[in-house]
Amino acid sequence: MKQLTQQQKTFVSEYIKTLDGEDAAKKAGYKSKDFKETANKLLAENHIVKEIKNQINNQIYSLRVQKGYVIQKLLQIAEFSLEEEEITDKDGNYTGKKKLRDTGGGLRALESLCKYLGINSPENDEYKPAKIITISNLDDEKI
Repeated sequence: MKQLTQQQKTFVSEYIKTLDGEDAAKKAGYKSKDFKETANKLLAENHIVKEIKNQINNQIYSLRVQKGYVIQKLLQIAEFSLEEEEITDKDGNYTGKKKLRDTGGGLRALESLCKYLGINSPENDEYKPAKIITISNLDDEKI
């Protein structure tokens, strides 16, 4: 594989931080009237793209977060957000009514958990749509 120059290494490092080729070319010290063109030329070189992918993969690998930890935290966020709390009026007195703490946050946590676990994905064939039976189409054969 072709070796990267120090300037190319700096470009790769800066590019990974921002994913902005134009800015990375400037910070790497390239002299150009059109930094976008310079960035496009650099990103067209296979050895630079391979180094970018390699460094990104190394960063991901170094995180090594356990699945159980992610699942546990998402569940905690969902449970906390979807707990009921009493509503107070403008004076701070309880009204006797309740609401969920943060419905949006709870639903986002549950959505992330479903994505993480692969629930509702096309590969998951455990999902079967429910059959709707009404009084009008109910007969002895369907029971």
